[in-house]
Formats: sequence, structure tokens, C-alpha cells
Amino acid sequence: MVITIVVGIIALAAGGVVSYFLWDKALATRAQKAIKEAESEGEVIRKQKELLAKEKFLQLKSDHEKFVNEKGSKVLQAEQRVIQKEASLSQKLEEVQRNRKEVETLQNNLKLQTEKVEKKREELERQRNEHLEKLETISGLSAEEAKSQLIESLKDEAKTSAMAFVNVAMEEAKMTASKEAKRIVIQTIQRVASEAAVENSVTVFHIENDEIKGRIIGREGRNIRALEAATGVEIIVDDTPEAIVLSAFDPVRREIARLALHQLITDGRIHPARIEEVVEKVRKQVEEEMVETGKRTTIDLGIHGLHPELIRLVGKMKYRSSYGQNLLHHSRECANLCAIMASELGLNPVTAKRAGLLHDIGKVSDENPELPHALLGASIAERCKEKAEICNAIGSHHDEIEMTSLLSPIVQVCDAISGARPGARREVAESYVKRLKDLENLALSYPGVLKTYAIQAGRELRVIVGSEKINDKDAETLSYDLARRIQDELTYPGQIRITVIRETRAVAYAK
Repeated sequence: MVITIVVGIIALAAGGVVSYFLWDKALATRAQKAIKEAESEGEVIRKQKELLAKEKFLQLKSDHEKFVNEKGSKVLQAEQRVIQKEASLSQKLEEVQRNRKEVETLQNNLKLQTEKVEKKREELERQRNEHLEKLETISGLSAEEAKSQLIESLKDEAKTSAMAFVNVAMEEAKMTASKEAKRIVIQTIQRVASEAAVENSVTVFHIENDEIKGRIIGREGRNIRALEAATGVEIIVDDTPEAIVLSAFDPVRREIARLALHQLITDGRIHPARIEEVVEKVRKQVEEEMVETGKRTTIDLGIHGLHPELIRLVGKMKYRSSYGQNLLHHSRECANLCAIMASELGLNPVTAKRAGLLHDIGKVSDENPELPHALLGASIAERCKEKAEICNAIGSHHDEIEMTSLLSPIVQVCDAISGARPGARREVAESYVKRLKDLENLALSYPGVLKTYAIQAGRELRVIVGSEKINDKDAETLSYDLARRIQDELTYPGQIRITVIRETRAVAYAK
């Protein structure tokens, strides 16, 4: 039994050993096969890498050859340009040398010609002196005396010709420039329709009944005295039915007095303390109304960016008048006229409108220095950072300073247009008569003038001269000189026509 078991164990062991050797052989066979496959794959990969390396090398070689070829072509081009420049410089050098030789030749010729001209000049001068000596001997006059006589005759002839030329030139200028200027001015005036309103220095305050007059006067007149002291307005309470007259040259004060009276009568409480309170309240309301009016005016005209002080002064113009013309209406009208005229002349209409609106702000300034309103307005505008051309237009619209831009004469002309409209302003009769007398006296100051007549409201001056003292040429000279003196010495609206009349009378007596 034991032997049997041992034999079985030995048999099992021998079978395991055989199995082990068989497994190991199969494993070695697979390993060799895997090695061969790996070697074959490595060979393939090696060949692929070699091919890629060859392709890369060929590509680099091709790029290098291309780069070398390009560099070579550029070098060849540069060499050709250098060769061309050298050839051009050589050609120019030859031309310079040739020109230098020609210049030297010309200089030599010029020198010879100059010497010949000098000889000819000396010969001519000698002959001229000989002829002058002969002429002086024949005429009995020296050269200086003959020259003086010739100059005097030429002066008279030149003066006559110049006067005729000046008259012709002025007529031609009038036919062209005056016609064009009138067209622009007429179109400008026609496009601005403004009412002609003339203000007075009094305001009539209407009341419901005459009993209120007693309350306004107060006990022993204390109410009316307090009202006059607070407003600075003279209050006239007379027998005029249902009316009280407020008299003052300052329209702002009259407006404050009118509004204060209206509130006092409406409220019913009228006594000195109440009067002072109401007047102060109304004064603040008027100040606020000035600012609001200034803002509305600038918005209506399309003007932006004005300094608050300028806006207040524009609103204050509503309560001021100039020769009876409301200053705000006048300034608005000037602004519109300036904008239209600037557009016609190709200038900036916005700037012109701004200058036209501000040209009279000096009249409503709170300051009161000894300055004309134009200069004061220019100072205020400059202080408020307005442009230099606007400040110059404000300051020069009455010729107090020199005009430096085209905007200045436009403002001056539009100011005259607005003030000269029929009904726009009142003219004092004394100043009107004085202007006519000044015209006549200026003409009478000339010798030979017999009579003068200023007609057509001073727009024409007729001068009658004596025929025995002034001839026709002197009459033309007189009209010209008189026109110049009127322009320089007198102030007048529009233009003045000067007509010089020279008549010849032949008198005989039959006996």
C-alpha cells in the first residue's frame, strides 16, 4: 500500500515537471515572437523618421537656396542702382563743369558790355550837359527855374486830373458798393418786423374810485411821503378822475411804485410800515423778473452760455428806455438785424447776434463811473469773459475806440438802423435845429459861399456860391472838401447830399 502511494506521488511529480518544461518552452516562443514584432515595428518607425528628416532637410535646403537667391537679386539690384547713380553723377558733373565754363564766358562778355555802357553813359551825360547849356542860353532860364515852372504846371494839371478821377471813382463805387449795401440793409430791415413803441417818463395808475386817493395820501400826507421816499418816484394825486400819476425818469422805479400801489390797494392796509415792507418785497420781485426776462430773451434769440450778470443786465433793459425807445426791444431788434446782416456777409450770425444784444448793457449797469456807456459795456463784457471781437463791437459802436473786426461796423450800423426807424425814438427839437444850423454854418465858413440851405430834414445841403469868386473846378473841390469835413466833424444819421450851385447872371439896363 505504501509502495503504491509512493509510486503515485512520484508519477505526479514527474507529470508536473513535464508540464513545467512545456509551459516554459511556449513562453519563450511567444517572447521571441514579440521581440521580432518589436524589431520590425522599430525598423518601420526608424525608416519613417529617416524619411521625415530627409523631407525636412530638403525643405530647409530649398528655403535656404531661395533666401540666397533673393539676397543675390537684391545685391544685384543695389549694384545696378549704384552704377546708375555713378553714371548720373558723372553726367551732372560734366554738365556743371560745362555750365561753369559758360558762366565764365558770360561774365567776361558782361564785363566788356558794362565797360561799353559806361563809356556810352559818359558820352550821353556830356552831350546832355552841352544841350542844357545851349537851352539855358537860348531860353534865358536856368535848369532849376525851368524845373520849378514845369513842376507847378504839372501840379495844377495833376490836381485837376486827380479831382476828376476821384469823382469818377466815387461815382463808380456808389453805383456798385452803395447799391449792394442798400440791398443788404433793406433785406435785413424787411426781415425784422418790430413794433415802434415810444415810452414816456410818467405812468398813469388807474383806481376804481377817488376815495382811494385819500387813503394813499394818509393822515397829514404821511403815506404818500413814505411811498415817495421808498420808491424814489414822484406821486401826483390831483383832480384827475380815477387816476394817479407816477412821475420818474427811471422806469424801474416807476414799475416798483406801480406794483407796490397795486398790492397796497388790493390788500387795503396802507400805512408807512406796510408801505416799506411791500416796496421791498416788490423790489425783490422785480429783480427776479429781470433775471427771468433775461433768460427768456436769450432763449428766444438762441444765445447760450451768457454770464449770469449779463443775463440780469439784459433783463434790466426791459425797464430802461433810450430816447423814448424801450432798450430791450431795441437790443433784441439789433441782435436780429446783426444776425441777418452777418449771414449776408458770410460771417458768424450767432456771434453777431450776441454782440447786438449786449451792445447797450452799459446803459443799465449798476456801476456809474465817468465813462461812456459803450466803454462801460465793453468793460463789463470783458470782465464776464466774452470774446475780444464782441467786446470791441460793444465798445466801438459809437466810435469811442478803434474797430478791430468786421463785427464792429455791423453792430454800429444795426444800432443806427434800429434807432432811425420812424417812430422808434423821440428826437428833441433843439438838437434837430442845432444839427441843421451846424450844417449851414460849416458851409458858410468857406470863402465865396453866399447862402446855404439845409433841406429834407438835414439830408441835403445846398450851397450857393458866387460865380465871380469860384469857378466850376473850385465848385467840385468845395463839394468834396465839405463832404469830408461833415464826415469828420458832425454827427448825423444816414447820409447828407451836398449840392454846390454856381450861377452866372448877365445884367444890362435899357435907358
